[in-house]
Amino acid sequence: MNNLEIMKPRNFLMATVKTLGELLIVLTLCAAPVHAQTTLYENDFEKAAVGQVPAEFLVLDGDFSVKESDGNKYLELPGAPLETFGLLFGPTTNAGVCVSARMYGTAKGRRYPRFSVGLNGPSGYKLSVSPQIGAIEIFKGDEALTSVPFAWKSGTWTMLKLRVRFVGDNLWKIEGKAWRESEPEPVIWMISQEEKTAPHPGRASLWGAPYSGTPIRFDDILLTSE
Repeated sequence: MNNLEIMKPRNFLMATVKTLGELLIVLTLCAAPVHAQTTLYENDFEKAAVGQVPAEFLVLDGDFSVKESDGNKYLELPGAPLETFGLLFGPTTNAGVCVSARMYGTAKGRRYPRFSVGLNGPSGYKLSVSPQIGAIEIFKGDEALTSVPFAWKSGTWTMLKLRVRFVGDNLWKIEGKAWRESEPEPVIWMISQEEKTAPHPGRASLWGAPYSGTPIRFDDILLTSE
């Protein structure tokens, strides 16, 4: 028996041990718990009565009502008066949550609407599409904190997503993204703001300012835990 024949069983055993070790790693990763989002509130208005507002909404101001066209129901804010209006929905939350919705508006001449999703109540954080300055902005209450360029297109549905999360060391991060419904969701968060003060508990919100004098539509509202 030569040395090669003596080594073969040992090599086979080592290869087997290595394979089993790799298999164990794979099984361990597969068995690791997956952090799943929990839906806290969802509404596509398909079951809502036309001409009314779902009972669970708290309208702060504005003549919101459910409308229907082309077989689709949505919540609509009329084009007048030219003020900012909002409503609250879902449970009270603090951080570790994400809200999204799709919104539709049209420009009229050089006048543009503005619309937003929000978290942490009326004085909390908002992600706003602001076509008049070609940007999306993060607000805290009525104060604009930061903005990034965004090319809004009149007469199309725009998706908005905002989340607030605790990142450690007494630091919270507010992040947002916006995109046209016809396009893929951006992988990265387009805009962010860091805060050293814990967000106040509050409900999620929708906001509209029909400065163009035309209605603003809201649909497919989703609030999840992160």
